[in-house]
Amino acid sequence: MWRVMVKEQFLTVLPLMQSCLHGWGSRRWHKIALPVVNIPKLNQQCRVARIQEALSHKNPLKLSFLSRHTKCLVIFSLCLGLIFLSGFFRMKNKDYTISKVHEELLIPFMPCRAKTNVMFLKTHKTASSTVLNIMFRFAERYNLTVALPADQLVHLGYPNTFLAHFVEEFQTIGQNYNIMCNHLRFNPSEVQKVMAANTFYFSILRNPIPLLESSYIYYKDTVPAFRISKDVNEYLASPMKYYHPADYKQNIYARNIMWFDFGYDNNAEDNKKYIQAVLKEIEQNFHLILIAEYFDESMILLKHTLCWDLDDVVYFKLNSRSQDTVQTLTPESEEQIKAWCSLDWKLYLHFNQSFWRRIEETIGLEELEKEVSRLRMRQKLLMETCLLDQEAVGKDHIKNKALLPFQSGDANILGYNLKQDLDNRTLRTCQKMVMPELQYTSYLYAVQHPHKKRKQLGLPLLWTTFHEKMQPTAPN
Repeated sequence: MWRVMVKEQFLTVLPLMQSCLHGWGSRRWHKIALPVVNIPKLNQQCRVARIQEALSHKNPLKLSFLSRHTKCLVIFSLCLGLIFLSGFFRMKNKDYTISKVHEELLIPFMPCRAKTNVMFLKTHKTASSTVLNIMFRFAERYNLTVALPADQLVHLGYPNTFLAHFVEEFQTIGQNYNIMCNHLRFNPSEVQKVMAANTFYFSILRNPIPLLESSYIYYKDTVPAFRISKDVNEYLASPMKYYHPADYKQNIYARNIMWFDFGYDNNAEDNKKYIQAVLKEIEQNFHLILIAEYFDESMILLKHTLCWDLDDVVYFKLNSRSQDTVQTLTPESEEQIKAWCSLDWKLYLHFNQSFWRRIEETIGLEELEKEVSRLRMRQKLLMETCLLDQEAVGKDHIKNKALLPFQSGDANILGYNLKQDLDNRTLRTCQKMVMPELQYTSYLYAVQHPHKKRKQLGLPLLWTTFHEKMQPTAPN
């Protein structure tokens, strides 16, 4: 539209220029993207040129053809200069806009490249087992190397602060791992010895209120502070009655567990300056922090940020528990958690805000809603394809005990039953999507380190047969 308007304005100016350049022959003017000029001023300049030309009869030598047209050429050049200068300032004007169509034509689409060096800090009771499954499947799909726990470890040294030698064959492989996602207590200098310099770092947080209740049920038998209290509300009514500093390492799940996972002191004083310093450090160490309460939205944001496909982030919910094991928190207990786990609470509030800010800056809420809908449709289709019951079932109803998740505390950890009539390719895809964390870790360990002794996880004998079936067949 602007170009058409400029053409009309320029055609208005054209006769004035032609009068200055008469005798030079007519010119044909094409579409030129030029702005509006001050026409009266240009008209006056051309008239001045003619008057000067008429008064110059006193010096016939200067009335030569060359002199006359040289002056007009100067005027013509000045006119063009004014036109383009005016266009420059017009484009800088705040009211000037370019249509979206023209923007797309001017700025060609540049396809992004999928990030394959990724470190996921797996926090506790935050839907992180589902993320781990996503990471493992991505690693297999693109034949990537995973930094797996060494020897018979199932975690990367947790709860000890991470050291590079906790990774299997670190001394041999060095800084050539692509994926790291098993539980560890974050230690950036040691992680950087394992992961490449261009590694993408992300993690996930959960609201500390439901998180503590979940931890209480899951670690009821192993955490002293939980074990000696009757229920979660009794524990929260007077936490220091049960939480003894002498049992520090055993009680890490009972207070500020996310703060601890990020490598900080979960018993530190709630000091504003200290908290701000830690939050700033986490922002420097991690490119993205996801939020468990908005898991689907988190997966779409992760997909965009890593330049992954939709199937790279589609999932079945893993390591969840049955609703009958959930204890109802009193309003007083909920408020007490905010105080007792104040470090986690402020960590969560800070990154919940940055999460939505990131969404608005990169995707937009309208597009986010569309992509979440597509993700759920894809998930529904896969559930209809893979699952016998179309949903997760309790531990007593899991038919293939090789797919039984690890059971802990008073929780009833759910699992899945697969359909029996699946072709081999579909079966393998479905098995990977429902495979519990320990089984998948053991399977990848055997694939990546076939010369090493398999991890002894205390799983049923059925797992051995299942594990052998999952091994890739050798080419003929």
